[in-house]
Amino acid sequence: MSEEEQPRWSDVLKRRLANSNKDARSEEEIKAEETELFTKYYTEWKGGGGNNKPFSNIPRFYYKLPAEDEVLLQKLREESRAVFLQRKSRELLDNEELQSLWFLLDKHQVPPLSGEEAMISYESYLQVRDKAGPKCKNFFTARVYAKLLNNDPYGRISIMHFFNYVMRKVWLHQTRIGLSLYDVAGQGYLRESDLENYILELIPTLPQLDGLEKSFYSFYVCTAVRKFFFFLDPLRTGKIKIQDILACSFLDDLLELRDEELSKESQESNWFSAPSALRVYGQYLNLDKDHNGMLSKEELSRYGTATLTTVFLDRVFQECLTYDGEMDYKTYLDFVLALENRKEPAALQYIFKLLDIEEQGYLNVFSLNYFFRAIQEQIKLHGQEPVSFQDVKDEIFDMVKPKDPYKITLQDLVNSCQGDTVTSILIDLNGFWTYENREVLVANDNDSIGAADLIDS
Repeated sequence: MSEEEQPRWSDVLKRRLANSNKDARSEEEIKAEETELFTKYYTEWKGGGGNNKPFSNIPRFYYKLPAEDEVLLQKLREESRAVFLQRKSRELLDNEELQSLWFLLDKHQVPPLSGEEAMISYESYLQVRDKAGPKCKNFFTARVYAKLLNNDPYGRISIMHFFNYVMRKVWLHQTRIGLSLYDVAGQGYLRESDLENYILELIPTLPQLDGLEKSFYSFYVCTAVRKFFFFLDPLRTGKIKIQDILACSFLDDLLELRDEELSKESQESNWFSAPSALRVYGQYLNLDKDHNGMLSKEELSRYGTATLTTVFLDRVFQECLTYDGEMDYKTYLDFVLALENRKEPAALQYIFKLLDIEEQGYLNVFSLNYFFRAIQEQIKLHGQEPVSFQDVKDEIFDMVKPKDPYKITLQDLVNSCQGDTVTSILIDLNGFWTYENREVLVANDNDSIGAADLIDS
C-alpha cells in the first residue's frame, strides 16, 4: 500500500469516535485503545517506528582503550600503531628523493636571478609537481606558493625557500613519528618517563654530548626533561602533547647538538648543551655543603649572588615539593628555570604563585609591602638609607598598568612586559639595586662605549 493510500491516524480516530455509541466496551477500554492508536500513528509519522532510528547511520567514533589485564588487546593495539607509524614513515621523502627534487627545481628555474637566489614561476612549479612523484604532491599547492611569494616583480618564488619549506615539513613529520614511538599510551602525548627514554636514546646521536660520562646521563636527562615540562606543562599534569613539543623551539635546540662545529657561545646559551648541564649540576653540588644530595633553605640562600630575600626563600620552601624540608635536584631545576627566564610567562607564573601569599589570584599593596620589607631590611644591613615603599609601590603600578588600579594579576604582569623587573625588585636585593641605579648603569655603559671608540680611533 502506498503512503497516500494509508489511512491517516486522525481519520481512524474520527471513525472510532463515531462508532463509540455502538460500542459495548467500557469507557476506560475505549480510551486505552485511542491512546495506543495515537501513539502508534504519531511514532510512525515522526519516523521513529521499527528500526528506522535517526542515529542508526552514525559511525562509531569512540573505542575504549584495552584494560591492563587485556594483554592480547594491548599487544594488538601496539602492533597496529607500529605498523601505522611505519607506513607513515615510508610516505616521507628520503634523502635520494629530496636530492632528485632539488635537481628538478634547479632545472626548472626561471631567470633572472633575484640577487643570488634562483627563482621559479608558478607554471614551472606545476611542471615540477607533475614530474616529482606522488610523495611530493602535497607540497605543490597554490597556498604554499602564495605563502612563499615575497615581492618578486615577476611573481616568482625562491627555489631555496621552497626547498627549505619541504625539508622542514619532512623533518617535522619524521620527528613526530619518532616521538610517537615513545607514546606508550598512544594518546598523542608523552609522560615524563616517555620523554626521558626518548632523550636517553638520543644522546649517542648527538656529537656535542660525546664527552659526557655515562654516570652523568641520568642527571643530564633530568636536566633536559625539566625544561620541556616546566614550560610546556604549566598545570603540572605530568604529560605534554607531542604537537606542543614540535611547536616550541626546545627540540631544535636539543637537535642543534648534532652540529660538530657548534660555537662555544651557542653551547653556553643552549640549556641542553653539555657545558650548560654541567654548570647547573655543578652549582647544585656547590650549594650542597653537607653533601646529602639535597638543599636546605640556608644552602639555597647562597644561590646566584646570594641576595635573594629570606621571605622569598621561605615561600619557595612552603609552596614547592620538598623532602623533610629540603629540596631535591628536580625541584631545584624548576627554581633555576624560573629565575633565569623571568620574562617568560611560565616563569612568571611560578614566581607569581610564591608572591600571592593570600592565594587570591592577584597582588595588592599588602603583598607588595610584605616582600619589599625584606628588601628594606637588607638595605639597612648594608648601611644604606632605606627606600620608601610608597615610591616603589607607585613605580610598580605605573610599570604594570593593571586593569584594576589596586590589584596586579598574573596576566597584568605578562601583558606589561615588565614582569621580570617587578619580580626582581621584590625578591632580590641585587635586582632591586640594578633597577634603582639603572640610569647610572646606562650612563656608565655609554661612557665605556665612548672610551672604547676613542681608543679604537
